[in-house]
Amino acid sequence: MTTQRRQTQYSKIAPSERLPEWIRPSIGKVSQLENVQSLIKGYQLHTICEEGRCPNRGECYAAGTATFLLGGSICTRSCAFCQVDKGKPPEKINHQEAQRVANAVLELGLNYVVITSVARDDLPDHGASLFTDTIKAIRDLVPNTKIEVLTPDFWGGSVNEEVALFEQKKRLAQVLNARPVCFNHNLETVERLQKEVRRGATYSRSLALLKIAKELAPEIPTKSGLMLGLGESRDEIIQTLKDLRSVNCQRVTLGQYLRPSLAHIPVQHYWHPNDFNSFADIAKKIGFEKVNSGPLVRSSYHAKEN
Repeated sequence: MTTQRRQTQYSKIAPSERLPEWIRPSIGKVSQLENVQSLIKGYQLHTICEEGRCPNRGECYAAGTATFLLGGSICTRSCAFCQVDKGKPPEKINHQEAQRVANAVLELGLNYVVITSVARDDLPDHGASLFTDTIKAIRDLVPNTKIEVLTPDFWGGSVNEEVALFEQKKRLAQVLNARPVCFNHNLETVERLQKEVRRGATYSRSLALLKIAKELAPEIPTKSGLMLGLGESRDEIIQTLKDLRSVNCQRVTLGQYLRPSLAHIPVQHYWHPNDFNSFADIAKKIGFEKVNSGPLVRSSYHAKEN
């Protein structure tokens, strides 16, 4: 579904309530914001911080960090929650992107970096090489920097389920062979809401991807994230956490969904900070090694510690 069609579907539906008082993103220092934004623009790069309108970008930029978005700024998927532009990406890949990211990492002095990408279903490898090329470029320039990857599901390319699974596993193995310090793939929401929220992805495929990642590289921690406030129940959240643990996912992030615009799926509920604390306690009790849970938590928020 295009952004224009989503506008038609959602524009008359407003969030059920104003932002509660506990959701107050940090603005950060203007000078540091300008420095990071200028650097990103200078290297002609994209960040999920900007493209996704992350509420923490002020805080993260103030700390001199950013999550780099590979593959351009246009995604081949059309998820109902995401601010990133949707459509047909340019046919040509920017082969200078990996080196530019490495240069930015060096200039920012990062010792831990997260790289993610738009979904590139149009590419033969679905963007796996975008990750491996960037990891190599960073390691060549700043070898001590630790690199976490946040990937799409790498699914598609064949109408045959068995062949598609083989291709997905091959792409995943390519990324894992580059030895990131953490492999992250977001489940985003509970099973019941997947079809509406994550168009082009499925709950079972994402769980399978995390399971396969652990089988291919058991020494690399796996991580996933959930957005809350889309209409899920407490029991559904707990079941989702259990499902993630069933595939040996070791780390999890939970944050409040914030509607980027009226073209996007509405917020149904604002969970209280006490609820996030409760979910964190439950996640730890069922075996997650690292948990980051709070209204403004996002996938790469304080990733070095979580």
